[in-house]
Amino acid sequence: MAEQFHFDPDTYLDMVRSEVPDYEQLQEEVARAAGEVRAATILDLGTGTGETLRRIAAQHPDAQLVGVDESEGMLAAARTVVPRADLHVARLQEPLPAGPFDLVVSALAVHHLDAREKAELFAAVASRLAPGGRFVLADVVVPDDPADAITPLDEGYDLPDRAADQLRWLRDARFTADVRWSRRDLAVFVADLTAAAEG
Repeated sequence: MAEQFHFDPDTYLDMVRSEVPDYEQLQEEVARAAGEVRAATILDLGTGTGETLRRIAAQHPDAQLVGVDESEGMLAAARTVVPRADLHVARLQEPLPAGPFDLVVSALAVHHLDAREKAELFAAVASRLAPGGRFVLADVVVPDDPADAITPLDEGYDLPDRAADQLRWLRDARFTADVRWSRRDLAVFVADLTAAAEG
């Protein structure tokens, strides 16, 4: 996928839908997993134009919504889609908003981080979650069968990893984690904070 700061917010959603055939199903799975928990405070990582956060907001109409993205242009579009959200320009490698959050979600953003940065982000998410909190991560992964790698990627900018590796990093961050849904080179992870992490 092209570098985010080159995306046109007006055409981004159509572009993603054309490049990611299972985009709608992926978003539905994120919303379903997010709707399984009670959440008064929600953080969206890589908000983009607000499509994921819009769906999460519908699941949790009274929740406080916070989002971060590195592109002010994308967030400007998101503000029209989810006007009640508190949106900030920030990279995922930077310190996360303080929280605590009951729910953290991210769709099609974390694959821009390298392996070390992903592991560090997962630990940071755990540190921002409230007791019993949930992290729902939807992203491009390196599939077991190379023929399933169908999402267009830019070398050096798109850095997907195997689902098994990301599960390990989530568990290292003291999540109870599994893959809730997968299709070809997409996966939705659901990670719940364990009692050890809460303490």
